[in-house]
Amino acid sequence: QVQLVEFGGGLVQAGGSLKLSCTASGRAFGVSPMGWFRQAPGKEREFVSAISASGGTTLYTDSVKGRFTISRDNAKNTMYLQMNSLKLEDTGVYFCARSWYPDVGGVTTTATAFDSWGQGTQVTVSA
Repeated sequence: QVQLVEFGGGLVQAGGSLKLSCTASGRAFGVSPMGWFRQAPGKEREFVSAISASGGTTLYTDSVKGRFTISRDNAKNTMYLQMNSLKLEDTGVYFCARSWYPDVGGVTTTATAFDSWGQGTQVTVSA
């Protein structure tokens, strides 16, 4: 089992930037795809981005393409989400998660492909 902790959320004006971090405890971080999800008030949790174990393959939901960048440093057991040009609709609680699936693909855009979750960090984008 792995424990995940997110850092870096906060309040930012529209157009601004934030960088989220997700630190994992336990072994085998570097062999699992990882992902970011978010949940806005009153809405279901939605996929944001995923990254393969090596970091060589990434996926993004259409609404964040060109604005968000996912990355990971396996030596530090840490994954990142750089968020630029933030919009009001990016507001929500952001969760990092570890996938049980062997690689990044269509399956890893769904929450059921992830078996370990962090507690979430709040991102609020103001006008």
